[in-house]
Amino acid sequence: MDRKRPILGNKIYLYLTEFFAGMSVMAVELGASRLLAPYFSSSQIVWTIIIGTIMIAMALGNIYGGRSADRNPNPDRLYGRIIIAAIWIALIPVVGKYIIVAISAFLILSVNSNFLIISGFVTCMVIFVFPLFLLGTVTPSLVKYTMDSLNDSGRTVGNLNAFNTVGSIIGTFVPTFISIPTVGTAITFLVFGGILLTLSLIYFISSHISIKKMKKVPVSFVIFILCCIFGHSDSFAFWNDDLIYEGESVYNYLQVYEDEYEISLSTNVLFGVQSVYEKQRMMTGAYYDYAMAAPVMAGLPEKGNVSALVLGMGTGTFATQCGRYFTGIDFTGVEIDEKITDLAHKYFHLSEDIPVITYDGRAYLNAIDDKYDVIMVDAYQDITIPFQMSSVEFFTLVRDHLTDDGVMVVNFNMRGNSSVSINEYLSDTIASVFPEVRILDVPTNSNCVLYAMKKNTMMESFTRNAALIDDPELSALFDRVKELVREYKGGNKIMTDDKAPVELLGMKVIDTMISDEVSYYKEIYKKEGLKGLLRALQ
Repeated sequence: MDRKRPILGNKIYLYLTEFFAGMSVMAVELGASRLLAPYFSSSQIVWTIIIGTIMIAMALGNIYGGRSADRNPNPDRLYGRIIIAAIWIALIPVVGKYIIVAISAFLILSVNSNFLIISGFVTCMVIFVFPLFLLGTVTPSLVKYTMDSLNDSGRTVGNLNAFNTVGSIIGTFVPTFISIPTVGTAITFLVFGGILLTLSLIYFISSHISIKKMKKVPVSFVIFILCCIFGHSDSFAFWNDDLIYEGESVYNYLQVYEDEYEISLSTNVLFGVQSVYEKQRMMTGAYYDYAMAAPVMAGLPEKGNVSALVLGMGTGTFATQCGRYFTGIDFTGVEIDEKITDLAHKYFHLSEDIPVITYDGRAYLNAIDDKYDVIMVDAYQDITIPFQMSSVEFFTLVRDHLTDDGVMVVNFNMRGNSSVSINEYLSDTIASVFPEVRILDVPTNSNCVLYAMKKNTMMESFTRNAALIDDPELSALFDRVKELVREYKGGNKIMTDDKAPVELLGMKVIDTMISDEVSYYKEIYKKEGLKGLLRALQ
């Protein structure tokens, strides 16, 4: 035992160091996913980047920690590194979002493809690799201090790994189910940074090291307090001052903003809007207008009443719009994120009479036997397309829950100019399940609306029932539908539960959309440099 540092003789303390180091690594990893999701989505690609960069950091930390422990086994160095890691983690909620935006702004002007992959990787390397590299040095260093002799080396290493693993397990569950939903991502980083800092403070104070030698300790404490003061904001869109709500749920980052015309929900800072409530109560030209053709295709005027299921209810845009123009549609919504449903009732005027089940859309279909006249699939959020709701097996499940003359309507929100379109894959997959498939490109934006039916009677039924509509707005809309809709003949790009590369396909569309959006500013930047770009943005 080191007489100057008697705390090293307490193996429980050393095991706790290992435990909290493992816990903090996993907490930072999960926090990283939530910090990046509002800007880059939470797709499998983003998770791959996060896991890959963290594994790189830990591997390098293990190597360095082992060599450092052999070369200079002074435990002050280990706990000094833990202090630096703690402060770095605490600084993430203070400066992390600004770093993400700065990196994105630079790369969007300098890369031509794979923007999300490159920017996500660079961001992870800059923000997360260094503190996790430092935490990666913990295990090999602690082996040096906990091992009494070679006779108990196996047991010592096993105990350390066990404490690290148990800490990692708890560090996986606590952020996901407790801290992030309760207090947010920013405070989660602060909490785990504080735990690591406290662990190191206990070591230095108990070791009776002179203030002169441990001057980094009070400095780190002051920095941490400043981080707590300035880093508790949960605002990711920090440049946006007209939000009426910004927060997080178990599944999403959420922001609601309002102007004189509409209220909108977005789950991503950089791309797109997921739900809109139009205050004018009129036709908008958006996808949900054209989706209203589905109940008519299913025979609403003739039947007088139809049932409709919305998978991916969101804030109820489709149901609300139908309610403005139709009577006789019994809606049921399925939405996996309960907080979005709460926002729908609070800000988007979703009727309390419409039941909304908090469930995964596919799991819900597996759990029920009911059949519907209309099933709306509206669960695709930009690049975040759930693969389990894009396969032959899923669309077969939807077909089995339709009535004989029922209609499935799907909102595709990523129509791009990519040579390999995700919408083509989705359409081919649907066409392999349904005999009749028709597609409509929404003129005002990048959405597509797809209609599918068990029978080859879609347009016959639509024409017959549309003739029974006496509302002039609806009649004009349905005339546009007849003009724009086209028959789709399926190809061989079919996705299954085993193979559905939705993230990579979506990435290609996002790259195309970004390239189209910023091409004008790229030209200015190339010709006039940063000053010219800043003038153009003013």
